[in-house]
Amino acid sequence: MARSRLNSGNSQAEELPKAKINKQSIQKVVRLLSYLKPYRSKFLIGLLFLVLSSASSFLFPLLMGRLIGTGSFPSQGRQIPNGILDIFPTDLNTVAITLLCVLFIQAIFSYFRINLFVEVAEKGLADIRRDTYFKLITLPMNFFSQRRVGELNSRLSADLSQIQDAITTTLAEMIRQVIIFTGGIIFLVLVSGKLTLMLLAVLPILVIIAVFFGRFIRKLSRQAQDKLAESNTIVEETLQGISNVKAFVNETFEVGRYNKSIREVVKIAMRGAKFRGIFASFIVFCLFGTIVSVVWYGAHLVQAGEISLASMFTFILLSTFVGAAMGSFPELYATMQKAFGASERVLEILAEVSEPISNIEKDNVIRKKIQGALEFQDIEFSYPSRKEIIVLNGVSFKALAGEKVAIVGPSGAGKSTIAGLILRFYDAQAGKLLFDGIASDEFSLTDIRNQVAIVPQDVLLFGGSIYENIAYGKLTASREEVIAAAKRANAHDFVSGFPEGYETVVGERGVKLSGGQRQRVAIARALLKDPAILILDEATSSLDSESERLVQEALEELMKNRTSIIIAHRLSTIREADKIVVLEKGIVIETGTHDELLQIDQGLYRYLSGLQFEV
Repeated sequence: MARSRLNSGNSQAEELPKAKINKQSIQKVVRLLSYLKPYRSKFLIGLLFLVLSSASSFLFPLLMGRLIGTGSFPSQGRQIPNGILDIFPTDLNTVAITLLCVLFIQAIFSYFRINLFVEVAEKGLADIRRDTYFKLITLPMNFFSQRRVGELNSRLSADLSQIQDAITTTLAEMIRQVIIFTGGIIFLVLVSGKLTLMLLAVLPILVIIAVFFGRFIRKLSRQAQDKLAESNTIVEETLQGISNVKAFVNETFEVGRYNKSIREVVKIAMRGAKFRGIFASFIVFCLFGTIVSVVWYGAHLVQAGEISLASMFTFILLSTFVGAAMGSFPELYATMQKAFGASERVLEILAEVSEPISNIEKDNVIRKKIQGALEFQDIEFSYPSRKEIIVLNGVSFKALAGEKVAIVGPSGAGKSTIAGLILRFYDAQAGKLLFDGIASDEFSLTDIRNQVAIVPQDVLLFGGSIYENIAYGKLTASREEVIAAAKRANAHDFVSGFPEGYETVVGERGVKLSGGQRQRVAIARALLKDPAILILDEATSSLDSESERLVQEALEELMKNRTSIIIAHRLSTIREADKIVVLEKGIVIETGTHDELLQIDQGLYRYLSGLQFEV
C-alpha cells in the first residue's frame, strides 16, 4: 500500500515530458497549428504588433541615452560624436516628449498583440479540445481498457494547457526575445564596437554557466518535492488507516517513520539551499562585475574621446536588454520542448481510429429498425489486449423477438462479454452476430446502440440531478415522459420524497442514492429509451431483499414486450425465462428452460441450482 501511495505522490511532482525539437517533431506540431487557420488573419496582425512593439523597444535606450547626453555636459556632447544617437533631436524637451510618445505607442502595440494572440490561441485551443474530446469518447472500448482515465484526462487538461501557454505566451515571447537579441547586438555594434566585443567575450560564458547551474538546482528541488510527497503519503495512509494504527498501538512507529522521512526532506533542502546560495552569489558577483567591467572600459573610452557619456549609458541599457534576452532563451526553449511533447501526446489521440459515429446530432438517429430477434452463430472472441485467452469459443444461441433469455455460469465464463458483443463494444474474431437475421455489421453502430439498453450491476449515474440522469435515455423527452418512466420503474415515490424532487443532485457516480435507488433510476432511463433489446447484467445481485423486490417489479415492467438478455448469478430471478443458456469456460454446455435443465443428471445448472436453493 505504501509503495502505491508513494508512486501516486511522486506523479504529482512529475514534469510533463519533453520532446526533441527537430524536423519530424516540427512537422507534427504544424498539423496541430492548422487549427489556427480560421484565425490566421488575426494571428498575422498580432504578429505584426509583436514585431512593432519589439522593434520600438529599442527606441527607449537610444532616446534615454540622447536624453542623458542632451541634459548634461553639453559642451562635451558637441565635441565627442554620439554615433547613432545623433539621428535624434538635440532639444531636451523634444527628446523627453518623443520618449513618452514612443512608450505610449509601444503600450498600444503590446495591448493589441496580447489580446490578438490570446484570442487566436483560446479559440484554436477550444477547437482542439472539442475534437480531442470527441475523438476520445468515440474510440473503441479496447482503447480504454489499455489506458488509465487519469492519463487520458491529463491529455485534455495538462497537455493542452501546456500547448495553450506555448501559443499565447511562449511563442510570442520567443519571437520577441529573438528580435530584441538580434536588434540589440546590431545597435550595440553601432553604439560601440569595442564595448560590444568585450561584452560578447564575457556574457555568453556567464549565461551558459547559469543555465547548467540552474538545471542542477532544479533537480535538487524535484528531489525535495519527491521526498515531501513521500512524507505526505505516510500521513495520508496513516490517517486513512487510523483504526489499524490505534488497534496495533503503532502511533510511535508511525511518528518515527514520518520523522525519518521529513528529516530526509530537510537534508535535501539544506543541500539545495547551499547550492542556491552559491548560485545567487555567483550571479550577483558576475552580473555586477560585468557591469563594472563595461562601465570601467567605457569610462576609458569616454576619457579617450572615442565615445560620449550618452553613448556609454545607451550601451549599458542595450546590453541589459541583450543579456535578459539571452538569459531567457534556455527557459523558453525548455517550455517549447514541453509544448512539443504535449502536442505529440495529443496528436497520438487524434491519430487513433475511432468508431464511425458522427458529431452531428441528426446523423445519429435510427435509420434501420430492429424488431428484437438476436442470434449468436459460432462466436469466437478474445479481448484484443489478451488475444491468447479465448473468452468465447463457438458460442451459439437464439433469442426470438420478445423472448427472455438468461445467461448463467460461473465467474469468468464469458457472460458479460456477451453483453459487450451485443452492444458492439467489441467485434468477434469469428462467427456471426445477427439482428433479425441480418449480420450486425450491416447495421450502423448508432442503429444498434440506439435500440439496445443495458442495466448493469454497478449503475453509474452522472453527477447532475435525478431528472437529468433519467432523461439521458432520451434527450428529447418531455418532463411528463420522464416522470412516467420513473413511475413505471418504481422510482417516483422515493424521488418525490426528496425536498428537491427530480432536481435532487445525485452526487459523483450517484453516491447520494442507495443501490436500489440507483438501479431504479437506471431502469427508468432504459424505459425512456424504449429499446428493442434489453440487457440485464446482474441487475439485482447486490441488493437487499426489499430493494430487490422493488427493482424486480420495475424490471418486469421493463422487460414487457421486448427481447431481454438476463445475465444472472441468482438463479431465482430467471426461473420464468423462456430459455436459459449455461456457459462454462466460454462454451455453451446446456440450453433449455428451468425445468428442463433441472432434469439433466450431472448438469452444471442443476449443480448451481442445488448450491443456491439447498436449505
